[in-house]
Amino acid sequence: MAVQQNKVTKSRRNQRRSHDALVAANPAECANCGELKRPHHVCGACGHYDAREVVATAEEVDLDEDAA
Repeated sequence: MAVQQNKVTKSRRNQRRSHDALVAANPAECANCGELKRPHHVCGACGHYDAREVVATAEEVDLDEDAA
């Protein structure tokens, strides 16, 4: 079992933990619909990325009730 040789001071311990803080989100506005979205991700509201539709939304897709 590992046992420390010398006491780690509060200052040294807290300096090590200084990089563990959470970073606030950096939302960007979707160019198509104006909703806030994560940068470099597909917009969850309209399915667009980089000014083109890459994911069809649920309203546009015809779901066959017999297939489900």
